[in-house]
Amino acid sequence: MAADVTDTARTWNRKRGVLSTLPFLFVGLADVVLLLFWGIDPLWGFMILPPILFCSALSYIVFATDFLDDRT
Repeated sequence: MAADVTDTARTWNRKRGVLSTLPFLFVGLADVVLLLFWGIDPLWGFMILPPILFCSALSYIVFATDFLDDRT
């Protein structure tokens, strides 16, 4: 029975991580698209893409693993 609760909690944490990270990822990708349509050299648009993806992955890890739950 305890395994079911743990699996449900993991699923919820992953879902919460995705739902918390997606808005920031979409804003970052929209910024890249805006830069590319604005007419700036495509290199600049793709230079800011790795930090956006890294920060999104880092925030997913923090939200999905409850990294900050035990801090008071």
